[in-house]
Amino acid sequence: MLLDATFRAVQQTCHLIHYLRLSHHLIVLNYLICTFDKLKSVSSEPINITDVVFDGVEVRVFEPPAKQDEPLKRSVVYIHGGGWALASARTSLYNNLCRIMAESLNAVVVSIEYRLVPEVCFPEQFHDALRATKHFLQPGVLAEYSVDPNRIAISGDSAGGNLAAAVCQQLSKDEHLIIRPKLQALIYPVLQAFDFNTPSYQQNMNMPVLPRYVMINYWIDYFNGNYDLAHSLLINNHTALDVHQALTFRGRLNWTSLLPSSFKKNYKPVVQTTGNAEIIQEIPALLDVRAVPLLAENETLQLQPKTYILTCENDVLRDDGVMYAKRLENAGVEVTLDHFDDCFHGCMIFTIWPTDFSAGIQTRNSYIKWLDENL
Repeated sequence: MLLDATFRAVQQTCHLIHYLRLSHHLIVLNYLICTFDKLKSVSSEPINITDVVFDGVEVRVFEPPAKQDEPLKRSVVYIHGGGWALASARTSLYNNLCRIMAESLNAVVVSIEYRLVPEVCFPEQFHDALRATKHFLQPGVLAEYSVDPNRIAISGDSAGGNLAAAVCQQLSKDEHLIIRPKLQALIYPVLQAFDFNTPSYQQNMNMPVLPRYVMINYWIDYFNGNYDLAHSLLINNHTALDVHQALTFRGRLNWTSLLPSSFKKNYKPVVQTTGNAEIIQEIPALLDVRAVPLLAENETLQLQPKTYILTCENDVLRDDGVMYAKRLENAGVEVTLDHFDDCFHGCMIFTIWPTDFSAGIQTRNSYIKWLDENL
């Protein structure tokens, strides 16, 4: 409750500054996050941490010390969350996560520092993540970091999980690519903007740290849209039955068939008969699979690597991950769905005082264990 109250107070302050036209509220919020982050000190020994540039994109590389009996290391390309607008590969929360991953897995971890909203909007975050990943997958670059080309995973949390899934889909269709990821691991990923009334969106609409209205605003910011559309999106006016652009995708996101009964409970679909087709015309990215990977066609899903998806019960995005797991499974992909009944969105990075939660340790350990056993 204290975390939620603090978050709401900070948000209100940021929106006031935005309203007064002193700065964009997301710039202010990110400044406050980074300022608070400087109060924390996390040791990086014995991992070697360097900041470099991959094809114009900044990345932070975590390298464990060399072992004589293991000339080539495993590797994880990691993409941080934050609504495409917040946080950084350099903040202590993500620096700590990637350092622990590098230590625990004896793996080279590449954390991508993609550009953020409002500096850039979709599809630039996707392009940054794709360029950096493709650069790293070059044989010469992998050899420079002593990485086994057959043991690479792509991973991310929340909006980073969105980018990881989208990048993985794009890589799977690239006929010129020599090396591809062995695994993808998605942590409470945001995967669709088609339906904001899935059971988890209804159940957790006011749940901290990610209420439904906040997630909708993140989408609007990502697409450089108008906040006036928020209510129409909330009631699914953008994908009403008379919006013909959405017709092709409706069958790919039918949660009544993709979710288990334990998640559906007694919730009912919200499908408007008459909506607003102008929303899709104004923001076509709402149906662009590079932004909404859950809407990808089956032919693309069949090409995806072995997949891990972590979901939390107290999270509006729970059903995004569960539905993607089911669609991948239906397409013949081996999937591990790791669901936590007592955890919340974003919990995995909260492992440092004063936000060191047992939920963070629990989810992080389960995630790293899966990578260790499968990478």
